[in-house]
Formats: sequence, C-alpha cells, structure tokens
Amino acid sequence: MSKAYEMKRPAYDAVARTLHWLTVLLVAMQFVIGWTMPDVHKDTQPVNLIAWRLGAGATLVAVMTIRVIWRMTHWPTPDELRPLLSVVSRITHVLLYTALVLVPLLGWINASSRGWTVRLLGVVPYPELSEPGSAFGHEMGDVHSILTWVLFTLIGLHVVPALFHRFVLKDDVLQRMLPRAKPSRDQV
Repeated sequence: MSKAYEMKRPAYDAVARTLHWLTVLLVAMQFVIGWTMPDVHKDTQPVNLIAWRLGAGATLVAVMTIRVIWRMTHWPTPDELRPLLSVVSRITHVLLYTALVLVPLLGWINASSRGWTVRLLGVVPYPELSEPGSAFGHEMGDVHSILTWVLFTLIGLHVVPALFHRFVLKDDVLQRMLPRAKPSRDQV
C-alpha cells in the first residue's frame, strides 16, 4: 500500500461501518425494487415486489434509528479538512441523514394510509402512522417520491467527493469507512 493511502486518522468503528454499508445495501435494494415494481394504484395490494419494498423500507427505518442513536453517542474522529470543506461535509451529512430518515418514514405513512401493514423482517408489525384512506397519508406518498430524488442527489453529493478524496487528493477520507484489511505478515 502506498504511503498516500495510509490511515492518518482512526477509521470509523465497526458498528458505524456496518450500519453505513447496510444502509447502502438497503437504499440500493429500494431503488431497484422501486424502479421495477408495478405502479401503485388505489386497489393495489402489497404483494410481491411491493411487499419486498415495504420490508426493505421497514428494515431501513430500524437501521437508521440505530444509526442515528449510534452517531449521537459515538462521535467520529474530527476530519482534517479545510474549514469550508468541513462545513460543506457536515451540512451534506446532516441533510443525508435527514433524508434517510424522512424518505422511509413518509413511505410508511403512505403505506398506512393504504391500509397496508409495514412489518420488520416480515414479522414485527409497525404501528399505523396514518388512518386508512387518509388524504394526508396519500399526500405524503407524493412527498416520499419527490424526496427520493433529493436523497439520490444527496447520495451523489456524498459519493463523488469521497471518490475525489481517494483518487485526486489521495487522502484517507474514504478508507475510514471501508472495512479494514488485516495486516499481512510482512506489515506486522
């Protein structure tokens, strides 16, 4: 490994890294399922891909709840970015976390308004967040759709700079969130 990529600061802990990559997996699943599932209409039933989307969304709600609590109680090592980049990074992270909480929450509200039960892992039912037939719940479905595109934009504003750090600045910003490789015998 070249000197440019050596870790200068501690990596995020294993829990933070696991929650991060689990979130990535769940959001990717939601995108693929959402893109391929049939359109939802008044009489649509939550079966097949729609059921998978509800389950992945319920899991994302649980993961993000744990992730927010973990982040609030386990602060990462401060970054060593220039002040302006540090502010932009923090704002982007706050907006990203906000969208990662709001988008599935709004989907849950919309599902409740359709009379669908949202279940964690297909077993544990979540409470209804709106009455079946609720106009508010249906409107939140529209907001959910719009905020999904905002979320994808924020993900881009997160990924592109991470790749810029890795390949242009050649610092360790991206490596802090990657699984840590065990040192080889030559490195010990």
